[in-house]
Amino acid sequence: MIIPFEKYNGLGNDFIFIDGMNSPVELTVQQVAFLCDRHFGIGADGVIVVDPCQEADGYMRYINSDGTFAQMCGNGVRCFAKYLVDHGYVDSSRGTLVAQTLAGPKSITFEVDEHGEMTSATVEMGVPVLNPPAVPCLLPATRLADGSPAAVEVPLDTPWGVLRFTAVSMGNPHAVCFIDDFSQLPDGLFSNPEVKDLRGLRLDEIGRWVEGNQAFPEKANAEFACVGPDCISMRVYERGCGETLACGTGACATAVAAALTGRTERSTRVELKGGSLDIDWGADGIVHMTGPAAFSFSGTINL
Repeated sequence: MIIPFEKYNGLGNDFIFIDGMNSPVELTVQQVAFLCDRHFGIGADGVIVVDPCQEADGYMRYINSDGTFAQMCGNGVRCFAKYLVDHGYVDSSRGTLVAQTLAGPKSITFEVDEHGEMTSATVEMGVPVLNPPAVPCLLPATRLADGSPAAVEVPLDTPWGVLRFTAVSMGNPHAVCFIDDFSQLPDGLFSNPEVKDLRGLRLDEIGRWVEGNQAFPEKANAEFACVGPDCISMRVYERGCGETLACGTGACATAVAAALTGRTERSTRVELKGGSLDIDWGADGIVHMTGPAAFSFSGTINL
């Protein structure tokens, strides 16, 4: 079976798009893994099937590179919006659209260039979920100022010592760990113990450990971050995928955790390996994420 595809990325977080608007598309776990394989397939962090939806402008069916479904993907939904606009499924003059996801509908405003192609988007990501059972996570709850339960900077015993995590769901579960002093971490956590910083962190090891820890019954995306004078720097290990250059929901979760712990205000910039996202956690409790989306290339592949 020969199928056409297009490749998009949001800050280097890359996705294979397959159009299911006019005919159904079904993929096996093995086919998804092949498509995402960077040596034998096209190579991507995930596959997005563009499906029709009566309640929205389109349904984003997001599949991780290991074949599992994800409720939400922040970079993916911006690319999804670009696909709808650039292919004429949404009139570029509208400036707004609604994408349906497993995490519910997402309202998106977008900007276009002189050719009517989308360049950037602001996504209404919703209200972050902090109540541990709803994230879900099994970390003990503390109490926020308003009395609501949340798992904020809860110590967790790891093979590298005690690290503190804040649990946040943005439609998918996240475990956020802020590192305030890299020098206090053990040498084994770094590729070069003489240079202890975020770039040298062995994220493949610690991220995999957090992802599968029993404290997170549905697994979790693991974010490790440090706060500077102008932004939050972050790396992310995505469940079902591994480290990616960027994660939109992870940036939102990290910004929320930073505000909860008093490290930043509720509006901040998050720097990821692939670029930056602007995150605003409004007074109404809704998180908005702003960032770019880009077309990479198109082609056909034999499945």
